[in-house]
Amino acid sequence: MQKKIIIDTDPGVDDTIAITTALRSPELEVIGLTSVFGNVTGAVAAQNALRLVELEGNDHIPVARGSSVPLIAPLEKLGTWVHGEDGMGNTNPPAPRGTVVDESAAEFIVKMAHQFPGEITLVPVGPLTNIALALRIDPEIATLIHDVVIMGGAVTVPGNMTSVSEANIYHDPHAADIVMAAGWPLTIVGLDVTEKSVMSPDYHQSLFDAGNPAVKLIERILPCYQSYFDKFLALNGHTYTHDPSAISYVINPELFTTKEAPVFVATEGRCFGQTAADWRNQWEERCPVKICVDVDSDGVLALIKDRLTK
Repeated sequence: MQKKIIIDTDPGVDDTIAITTALRSPELEVIGLTSVFGNVTGAVAAQNALRLVELEGNDHIPVARGSSVPLIAPLEKLGTWVHGEDGMGNTNPPAPRGTVVDESAAEFIVKMAHQFPGEITLVPVGPLTNIALALRIDPEIATLIHDVVIMGGAVTVPGNMTSVSEANIYHDPHAADIVMAAGWPLTIVGLDVTEKSVMSPDYHQSLFDAGNPAVKLIERILPCYQSYFDKFLALNGHTYTHDPSAISYVINPELFTTKEAPVFVATEGRCFGQTAADWRNQWEERCPVKICVDVDSDGVLALIKDRLTK
């Protein structure tokens, strides 16, 4: 039986890899994309989400536009220096044919949760603003959503935005803390594992050789992303597998090792955006979440390659 998923996304080069992988996975039924600011502006994110559902004939999948700003904290900067001003590696893709639905992303999530109670997996791979707004509209969705799989956070490793914070959480830590506290089944697929799965130049080429529309798009937009990793991390053409790791978890969680603990998000001070696990249960009561701490990297890379090249 297919898993119904909603991908909340700020596309984004690695978002593009994640979404095309999901759309090509028979285990998954993508019932919607919801866009959010983060890698790019809210407006550009919505346009890119539309482009991605149109890429290989998935125009029937609705796209709902979400937030363009965090809940409380000011928006300091976007991830355009990583993904390009257009989120597509500065390739200036043509405008999408379709349009977003009339509902906001948060309203769409609430509606789908009630329409398919107990069936939907939310997969946020950007800032968690839309998810927090959906909880504000209707806290009951925490009992209706089957589970939530987040690409975000750095619980046992350094961050990539600051010494302690990962970019998706840093962009809206207030929203992230609301989501962590909601009491629903939740898994964090953070830098703890996404930086262990590394796509090499040879691996990239093995994708491109398939020649389908998905990998042709990835081939066009990837150089900008590689340039960031080369300039700041000296990865020599290699890239980390961030957002696609969350999709891989949804498809096959057995590829990941998890530990459980309540997670709190710092919303002020030097540790702004830090995802801190209460391993000893010493803080106030909060439901534990699953934290990915290790991964079968070869298995993740093989899964992604299988989906993108068939």
